[in-house]
Amino acid sequence: MSRLLLALVLAASPALAAPPPTALVIHGGAGVIERSALSAEDEKAVRADLDRALDAGQAVLRDGGSALDAVTAAVRVLEESPWFNAGKGAVFNAEGGHELDAAIMEGHTRRAGSVAGVSTVRSPLLLARAVMERSPHVMMAGAGAEKFADQHPDIERVAPDWFDTPQRRQQLERAREREQKQMAALPGTYFGTVGAVALDRHGHIAAATSTGGMTNKRYGRIGDAPVIGSGTWADAGCGVSGTGWGEFYLRTAAAHAVCARVALAGEPLATAAEAVINGEVVALGGDGGAIALDANGNIAMPFNTPGMYRGWVKPDGSRGTAIFRNEK
Repeated sequence: MSRLLLALVLAASPALAAPPPTALVIHGGAGVIERSALSAEDEKAVRADLDRALDAGQAVLRDGGSALDAVTAAVRVLEESPWFNAGKGAVFNAEGGHELDAAIMEGHTRRAGSVAGVSTVRSPLLLARAVMERSPHVMMAGAGAEKFADQHPDIERVAPDWFDTPQRRQQLERAREREQKQMAALPGTYFGTVGAVALDRHGHIAAATSTGGMTNKRYGRIGDAPVIGSGTWADAGCGVSGTGWGEFYLRTAAAHAVCARVALAGEPLATAAEAVINGEVVALGGDGGAIALDANGNIAMPFNTPGMYRGWVKPDGSRGTAIFRNEK
């Protein structure tokens, strides 16, 4: 085929000239994030890690990789960062240890995997994916999940204190002080999560979430992040990863509720996400945020707290990161 003919064919068939669009959206948790409480140096470090996560996920999508691999790559970066409540930056429970949760879901197949209450797995997300791909189950918890990890040498293990960070220790001490004074937890300060949702060139969507849970949590408490449909959901047309007061995301099946509105009520993604996160969750007394993505690459990032760590790469290639409410 001559160059002229090829040019005419490409001009007449735009779909042949460019690959289908891809998109990626990530979050590093919602909560009370005030400019006055975040130094310029710390803000720069947080944004750098958000950008690194976007780079990792976008590289997969740009090379034609799957949405599943893209969200895995992005969340793994966030799990390794001490700035977010997942992996290395996981909060302490009431006993001074760590209980980590994670989930992953592939929309077009509805395959899903999750783990809850693990304490020696460096990447809970990779273990959740192993549950999805290497077992007949969807969810494993505690000692059973750790035993499953024992069977897979590629799932890296660490000593429980590997997750320790000074800032999380300080948060635990403050929470204990408030508890001794019989004071309630400050709204928007008791949670944090990381997550990603991606759309690949095949039109497939995947979502992933990882968290250390709630500071000073007791009794093996498990929030929404590892519960498929509450903190994590993906189907053929929509994907969601939530971050907020888990008990209320569980009670509203928040992640699934967003996508159900898109699929069953025909609502635009932004409308559906707003109705659930800033409507249903708040009406019950909860707060938090979420990231959502649909099959057309539309992105929604609703939240009702002072801030939410977030980043995005849109189908047109434009990208950005944000922390505070007045950023877009």
